[in-house]
Amino acid sequence: MDKRTGGPGPVSRPEPGTEEPIVGRDAELARLFRTVDPASSDPLLLLVGEVGTGKSTLLDSAARRAEANGARVLRAHGSESESTLAFSALHQVLRPVPAAVEALPERQRTALRHAFGAEPAPAEPDLMMIGTAVLGLLSALGDRQPVLVVVDDAQWCDRASLDALSFTARRLAGEPVTMLLGARADSPVPGFDRHAPVLALGPLDDAAANRLLDLRPESPTGRTRARILDQAAGNPLALTELTRAATLTRAAGAHDATTEPPAAGPLPLTDRLERIFAARLDGLPAATTRALLLLAAMDTVDSAAVPAGPWHTEDDAWLPAERAGLVRRTGRGVRFRHPLVRSAVYHTASFDARHAAHRALAELLRHEPDRRAWHLAAACPRPDAAVSAELERTADRARRRGGYAAAAKALHRAAELAPGREDSARLLVRAAATAVFTGDLAWVEELAAAARGRTDDAALLAEATAQAGRLAALTVRHTTVFARLADAAERLAAERPATALDLLAGAAVVRFYSGQDAQRDRVREILGRLPEDASHAWLRTWVRTVSDPFTDRAGLLSALPRLAAEAEHRPERLTAFAIMAWVLDETPLAVRAFDEAFGRWELRGPLPEGLGGAAAWTYVEQGRWGRAREVCARFGAVAAATGLDHAMACAATVDATVLAYQGDTAAARVRAGDALALVDPLQSRSVSVYARRALGAAAAADGAYEAAYDHLRRVFTADGAPVHYHASYPALADLAAAAVRAGRREEAAAIVERSARALTEDASPRLRALISRARGLLADPEEAEPHFRAALADPALAHWPFERAQTLLDLAEWLRRRRRIAEARGPLTEALETFRRLGARPWTERARAEARAAGLDVADAAPDALAGLSPQQRQIIGLAARGLTNREIGERLFLSPRTVSSHLYRSFPKLGITARSQLRDLIEGPLTAAGHHGPG
Repeated sequence: MDKRTGGPGPVSRPEPGTEEPIVGRDAELARLFRTVDPASSDPLLLLVGEVGTGKSTLLDSAARRAEANGARVLRAHGSESESTLAFSALHQVLRPVPAAVEALPERQRTALRHAFGAEPAPAEPDLMMIGTAVLGLLSALGDRQPVLVVVDDAQWCDRASLDALSFTARRLAGEPVTMLLGARADSPVPGFDRHAPVLALGPLDDAAANRLLDLRPESPTGRTRARILDQAAGNPLALTELTRAATLTRAAGAHDATTEPPAAGPLPLTDRLERIFAARLDGLPAATTRALLLLAAMDTVDSAAVPAGPWHTEDDAWLPAERAGLVRRTGRGVRFRHPLVRSAVYHTASFDARHAAHRALAELLRHEPDRRAWHLAAACPRPDAAVSAELERTADRARRRGGYAAAAKALHRAAELAPGREDSARLLVRAAATAVFTGDLAWVEELAAAARGRTDDAALLAEATAQAGRLAALTVRHTTVFARLADAAERLAAERPATALDLLAGAAVVRFYSGQDAQRDRVREILGRLPEDASHAWLRTWVRTVSDPFTDRAGLLSALPRLAAEAEHRPERLTAFAIMAWVLDETPLAVRAFDEAFGRWELRGPLPEGLGGAAAWTYVEQGRWGRAREVCARFGAVAAATGLDHAMACAATVDATVLAYQGDTAAARVRAGDALALVDPLQSRSVSVYARRALGAAAAADGAYEAAYDHLRRVFTADGAPVHYHASYPALADLAAAAVRAGRREEAAAIVERSARALTEDASPRLRALISRARGLLADPEEAEPHFRAALADPALAHWPFERAQTLLDLAEWLRRRRRIAEARGPLTEALETFRRLGARPWTERARAEARAAGLDVADAAPDALAGLSPQQRQIIGLAARGLTNREIGERLFLSPRTVSSHLYRSFPKLGITARSQLRDLIEGPLTAAGHHGPG
């Protein structure tokens, strides 16, 4: 055992500036080097591993390789204390490129300056604009040279920065930008914990561990070597530090067993390493110990940002710490060699010493109120009203900048320091309300539970319940969430009817998503217990409309003019009004309200609104498919940033439907599959039905009518009842069309008639038209015409152009088959023009074939030139035709100007044009109409 047993093997020699060779990580290094290669198509990699496995060393090596290949490297390093400072990690990334920030378009530049606190923030931050600004900035830097963003210890980065970076990472395809993140294996990184490719670092094998020991200046031998190998278990940091500890012990004059590491015992490896580092503090000069504690309390990679601090590299106090292997000097000051060193220094100190260090730092940071507030809090041994108030002000600043997680943490700590229980409960409720915008339901519920444990105040208790319910309504746990909201509303009905109604409004949203009839009955029962207060009329109408739109449709319609007047100057009311109008099939009203809301206030919120997908469906129904996908882009981006699967699924179903209508059936099936994978179809009947309708449309577009029927049949139960009380009925006509071609006429007719009986006089004009079309398709040929004529009788049905054009085509086909060819030409011409204008290629081709059979001279029209474009290219072409610049298109669709330019570059040859100015004349018909009408 006296011999070194590593033997020959691959060792990656350190590049200039490194301290340690890299042993046993050849495969991992190769993967990292491939990722940062300018020719790589992988824009993102998450490197994970336990403490001490070498993540930072590997990231440093990859960064040096990228720099050697000409890349611009931007870096950030997470720290525990800065996790409470909104956008602190993003600030680290972008601080070296201030000129690039200033070169951004005004809206994007202003959003970033607000985020960094360089300008007073608005009341409502636009988080999507911040993400778009980061994407645009990195893309612009990539115009000059490849860009690599490296974020180490990402598990400690603030949530606002991670949201902005993950937003960017999801849009890096085709950009000369790569992102590497390092994080501890047991610490999920929000925004990157689902879809990011992961490279996991395991322990070194025995041969590599021995090689690493062989490379130490004083390589251990004998029993000492065996003990080190056993205790380190392949962890590179443990191998290095246990060896260093043994060397220091020998240098101090110890012999025999005392030179060996202590027995492993029950402590985890991390704790043992901390003890090794702590032991090196013994005997250090007092000035060094004080400097180390201040550095540990500061806990930032940018200690040099505090010029009065004791971290200048020329300070002699650091020499003993450097010799002990605790710190290293960098160009920007002094840093601990590893986060565990910082932890050992901090936790070895007494409470009094730590408090004194934080007080000293608070004094040094008088001009940085947020950092100062947290140091004052760390120095507090007991409740302190003044410090609690400082933290509350910090929370307000963070919230205005969009740092909701940082704000909630500040309010939580403020609650802990508040002297009075009622003040503490109030702050906890505020913390819960703020944490709602992070999408972290478990955290919101934890804060709400803490608030309930500190107060008997009914108002605060109700508010705590309402905040948890607000977020819960947007999750996929519909059965559980509905029960919780309904139970709380029932408890509060007598004493606090306004709060009960607010909770019931959330329960109504859950009822819409889930589609369970028992929930409708429960909502109706609780609503009946609440007083008919005039001031509550708005919410009462919302609850009734969303949960049960057909029982008294006439009464609900009569309330719409009053609600419209009330919503005139309130954006949240205007959007809610539009949703109610859509639920009631008053699409023209809904479109006007959504247009006004988006035109005046835009979609700026940090959360998807309950039933926010209604806006996209409204635009789909009106034939503004490009606008629908724009709304989906923002809705989906916000949902992804907050981790709300149900909202992402809602956006996916709209996307799938538009793609199917446009003829991109493969992409439609993928998006519908995405939606179904995110939800439980028994919990989220609305998403399930919308996805099945999209799959049915895709199959019909492909001419696979049996498959179309099978999908659409699943929109109704085995006995023909709607699976979802609102989403199922619009599928009746498509179900009938598929049934006729699949030989399932009788079964479909039974479903249609059952639906007609269930709706009776409460059916909207739109649904009556769809039922009439279905009856015409399913009727005996001699009896079909009155049904088709009835489906087309109401001029208002032009507000659903795709559905109307389908009926016109059905009527024309029936007329031609009855040899009434002259009569067929009118509806055929109108249907063909509508399908062309909408960009509904499969239906255009079907109408064109029918028109030729009817003797019409049908020439290929300009929209056919779009057939070779992807859905996103068609969307970009449509916006460019309206005169939007690449930057403006990027802001609309959350793409970089480079990506927009790339799509245009690839699209022009397919369209047979060479200049942007030719776009409007080429595609004004199909895309301007299909994509946009009116504002927005």
